[in-house]
Amino acid sequence: MRDKIESMSALKLCLLSAEMVPYAKTGGLADVTAGLSRFLAAEGHDVRVFLPFYDVIKSAGRDFTPVSFLTDVPVTLGGRTFRYTVRTDSAGEGDAGRYFIDCPALFHRGGIYTGGLDDALRFAVLTRATIEACQRMGFAPDVFHCSDWHTALLPLYLRVHYGWDRLFANSRTLLTIHNLGYQGVVSTQHLNALDLAGCADMLYQEDLEAGRLSFLKTGFLYADFLSTVSRTYAREIQTPDFGFGLDGVLRARWDHLVGIVNGVDYGDWNPAEDPHLPAAYSVDDLSGKERCKQYLLESLGLDYDPKVPVFGMVTRLTPQKGLDLLPGPVSELLGAHDVRLVMLGSGEPRYEAMLADFQRRFPKKACFFRGYSEPLAHLVEAGSDFFLMPSRYEPCGLNQMYSLRYGTVPIVRKTGGLADTVQLFDRQQGEGTGIVFDHFDADALRWALLFALDLWRQPEALEQARRNAMNQDYSWQSQGPQYVELYRRLVG
Repeated sequence: MRDKIESMSALKLCLLSAEMVPYAKTGGLADVTAGLSRFLAAEGHDVRVFLPFYDVIKSAGRDFTPVSFLTDVPVTLGGRTFRYTVRTDSAGEGDAGRYFIDCPALFHRGGIYTGGLDDALRFAVLTRATIEACQRMGFAPDVFHCSDWHTALLPLYLRVHYGWDRLFANSRTLLTIHNLGYQGVVSTQHLNALDLAGCADMLYQEDLEAGRLSFLKTGFLYADFLSTVSRTYAREIQTPDFGFGLDGVLRARWDHLVGIVNGVDYGDWNPAEDPHLPAAYSVDDLSGKERCKQYLLESLGLDYDPKVPVFGMVTRLTPQKGLDLLPGPVSELLGAHDVRLVMLGSGEPRYEAMLADFQRRFPKKACFFRGYSEPLAHLVEAGSDFFLMPSRYEPCGLNQMYSLRYGTVPIVRKTGGLADTVQLFDRQQGEGTGIVFDHFDADALRWALLFALDLWRQPEALEQARRNAMNQDYSWQSQGPQYVELYRRLVG
């Protein structure tokens, strides 16, 4: 409500994203878009989120109503005209305004992403249609908040194609990097299709000479401010090891780059109220966690023993997630110790084969569920004693924060958001929230797993670590105000 803003005025904010729960999700971007916009709206700001209207959107029980004056609207890029209708989700009344760009010619693909030029054109149209929808609404955002490469052309489009419109004279642009590994690179032969041929002199010339255009790199050049999803990642991406070739550009803008750790929606991730769990529990009463552990193991066909620790993983199976470290240390863990390992995820076939091999070799100790299940993801968080995230790099990460909330001790590598949110537990001082290892190698992971086994043998210390973890606050009520401060800094 507006009275929550006290003496400050409400901001007008336009958020653009390729994903948002509950409509379309492949990763944390969807959760962040939903959580941040919900927080901002609850604080009384005028928030309007623009998304593609994919044909795979989860629409059960929802009525996506066309906006009467935004129906069958033309938008032209490079001489080619597309027509779209803006729809709203009536179920979102009272929340942030959610607007969907319904362009069947581009977004009815049977999936969220298609790759290459097709995706580049789809998200360029999303960006241009969003700006023009704001024009037709008479909505002048204080800040256009773009996320990742998909919408990174907005700052340039705003300057080149809409600089004449005084409606946006005071609008500022913020580009958030959720994962620098995805940059939206296409051939320069598509400049005309993207409506950029007329401003080629404003693009990175060395890239043009090499025959490529990067959406994200272009956004770095023209956005008023840049942010990313943790303080450590903001530093890491300015180095060759983590910069994916863009570290020099980011170092040049270091004074316009800030890291803000993502928030977690504790309405969805709260063991005291989680509908996916067989028993509720909290930091004041942990007894239900053991029931969750028993239910998890028995539902997956593994023997339950309260004296045996459970290690859990929920992850995309990609090199980023550190899966190359697993073969030796995890095989040794399963072969030499009475433990249970529950793995949930999908991705590259070689990693799926590796996790399936753990289950084949240790059928009474390990279970691999290929794919994704929201209820099972919650159950793994609640029913595990330790949660494994040995990431090669991790811009922010959400699962370690879910683990903290669920009293499941995270085992993480010291990188990105993992470094910012998990502190090594000190058994002498009783301080810290998890197990943190520094180096990306098998010996470091092996040390972390042995640390976990040693902690398991000290029930009082383990309970202290759990309580420390559950007392952390990474809610949007904690993290969201940092975005508001940044918005005000931009418009101030």
